[in-house]
Amino acid sequence: MRLATIEQGGRSAAAVVLADGTFAATDEVVPGAPRDVLGVIDAGPTLWARLAEGSRDRRGARDGARLAAPIPRPRRNAFCVGWNYAEHFAEDKARLARGDQLPEAPAFFTKNPATVVGPDAAVRFPAPYSEQLDWEVELVAVVGTRGRDVRESDAASHVFGYTIANDVSVRDVQQKRHGGQWFKGKNFDTHLPLGPWIVTPDEIGDPQALRITSRVNGVTKQDSSTRQMVFTVARILSELAAGLALEPGDLVLTGTPPGVGYARTPPEYLRPGDVMEMEIEKIGVLRNRVELMR
Repeated sequence: MRLATIEQGGRSAAAVVLADGTFAATDEVVPGAPRDVLGVIDAGPTLWARLAEGSRDRRGARDGARLAAPIPRPRRNAFCVGWNYAEHFAEDKARLARGDQLPEAPAFFTKNPATVVGPDAAVRFPAPYSEQLDWEVELVAVVGTRGRDVRESDAASHVFGYTIANDVSVRDVQQKRHGGQWFKGKNFDTHLPLGPWIVTPDEIGDPQALRITSRVNGVTKQDSSTRQMVFTVARILSELAAGLALEPGDLVLTGTPPGVGYARTPPEYLRPGDVMEMEIEKIGVLRNRVELMR
């Protein structure tokens, strides 16, 4: 099942993406179903199964509907992992020069709910504060059921589905200001495009066997596989849930592969008008444009 948030006529609604690419609102598929994605996730596996079954061989329309972020306003910060592809760690020449080693456990940081925008939404260029805007394609695990102290072997059972994120980053703010803490450089408004929808695990199969790519203005920048992750999705969820309860609707970003702009020779940064396309096998394409906004 593919679950999306659509906007039409000034209203938003949770919708199932049908086989023909059209949409059916969740309460049209299952009468009385919640009309928002967080409500659908909260409702649990019985409703999820009914939605999946009810959407099979169904036809929909929703002409003029526009995709929003599948979870337009998360209840709490998105959880993110840094340095989860060894080649991405290695492309940071400053870290290599210092003799830094890959962490023995996932390195976590967060992005606040106001960073989230949907497919085709504008991403704010950070001038006058910075001109070092960068891209990062990431697989996102969306939590379905609550869990604390989750064993790695049980982590998959807590996943509702997967989507795509672009962990847009303001590099000089991230790396050189605010005491070396990443939070500010990762938390400019609009700097977490998310979508285009959430795909449930039955359609994904092995989350560690997905091609993951990014393009800027049609030129491929990142091209890897989730099998190259240092820490698997299950390991990340288990580490995160140690003493910290995962909640339904939580977003867990799993790191980016090599090919980001700041590590290129010479460095490449985004400019107003650039179009970013993040693509992950079996999920789809997340497209956003950089804009200079006041």
